Amino acid sequence: MRFTINRELLLKPLQQVAGVVERRQTLPVLANVLIEVSDQRLSLTGTDLELELVARLPLEGDGQQLGETTVPARKLLDICKSLPAESEIRFEVDGERMVVRSGRSRFTLSTLPASDFPSLEEEVGGASLEIEPEQLRRLIDNTAFSMAQQDVRYYLNGMLLELGKNRLRAVATDGHRLAMADAEVAGISEEVQVIVPRKGVMELARLLGDGATAIRLTVGKNHVRLVVGDITFTTKLVDGKFPEYERVIPKDTPRRVSADRETLRQALGRVAILSNEKYRGVRLQLSDGMLRIQANNPEQEEAEEEVSVSFQGDELEIGFNVSYLIDVLNALHGTEVQLQLGDSNSSAVVVDPNTSGTLYVVMPMRL
Repeated sequence: MRFTINRELLLKPLQQVAGVVERRQTLPVLANVLIEVSDQRLSLTGTDLELELVARLPLEGDGQQLGETTVPARKLLDICKSLPAESEIRFEVDGERMVVRSGRSRFTLSTLPASDFPSLEEEVGGASLEIEPEQLRRLIDNTAFSMAQQDVRYYLNGMLLELGKNRLRAVATDGHRLAMADAEVAGISEEVQVIVPRKGVMELARLLGDGATAIRLTVGKNHVRLVVGDITFTTKLVDGKFPEYERVIPKDTPRRVSADRETLRQALGRVAILSNEKYRGVRLQLSDGMLRIQANNPEQEEAEEEVSVSFQGDELEIGFNVSYLIDVLNALHGTEVQLQLGDSNSSAVVVDPNTSGTLYVVMPMRL
């Protein structure tokens, strides 16, 4: 195998592929990137057995020799990063080694057979849709922070993608809070629910942050595949049943609190400084036109803020994890926020009253 490519063409796809590769692997070949040269085309593949990312690049010139091999992903990436900008890099397999040359630089890397490299399913049959990257990115940004981390309820360590009629919905919960966001997508007819694992969601967000064009999303029984330009990303799905999330969204919320989102966010951030570091609890006291936020900690330190709000109804005192409230206010982008409340034992619903499509639920805590 032999080919030559410009550093700038190779660097970004190689970074994306190497991002999937885990530093610690049970199989040595999983620390490698699969390199394939075929008919004026270079393919780079990385996998950790749960995720797979394939980048395809055009090759120019006649000095190509077809073939495939695998080399250490991190070492190859570090070599390419260290070379001068716009340099030409020549790759050639010599026996069980790959020789990388650029200018007066020469590197020899160990290889492992391409036949040892595992691959995920070739075909991901199922519902397929085209979606704007901004739409999918918004769904992820608005919900991903509510995913659980290393929860024994493994089905919470990911994000629910729910396809409905002309609608794609993302839902995430860690059992203490819930985030839900909708996007209108034409052409969806069947109803499907799948759980994308946490690492897959994070990798998706990374891919969508690179000024991607229109993308194709295919939701299969065991995998989800995303095609963005010359990048094909595949992730296994979490085998489990997501909770019936609509049942935890409170229906009886007679109290409505409207406030300036940024003012409330800053006030909560200041009070949080003196909250209990472990439980992060703050007390909200609502009366006519005023929200008082209080926190204290085991060192007998206290913080209090007052925020002007629009509120009619019976007075209420309720406790929340302040980090959960701040996360929601960071995810919203409007100038105003509305809290919909029942009693002191009921979860709060948080929405942007001027924008539909996103909804958050935060459970109360006893203080």
